[in-house]
Amino acid sequence: MGPVGYVIAILGCSDGGSSCQVAATLAPRYESAAQCHAARESALDANTDLDFPTLVAECRRSSGTPAAANGKRVPARAVGTAA
Repeated sequence: MGPVGYVIAILGCSDGGSSCQVAATLAPRYESAAQCHAARESALDANTDLDFPTLVAECRRSSGTPAAANGKRVPARAVGTAA
């Protein structure tokens, strides 16, 4: 297992923010939770094209390097209800 970092997951939610699922995981990997949290708003602004009534940007721990680079979206590997 590699070093732990953080990635931004874009969650697509039904109206009211319930029943959310991962719509995309962004490629940049942040070294700290603070760096990740600081980037959430701009990441959300750059991903408004996803087809959900409500979008949420969430920082998640990551132990690997995302497959894409240069700020590209990585398709969600698993779609499910957000915790």
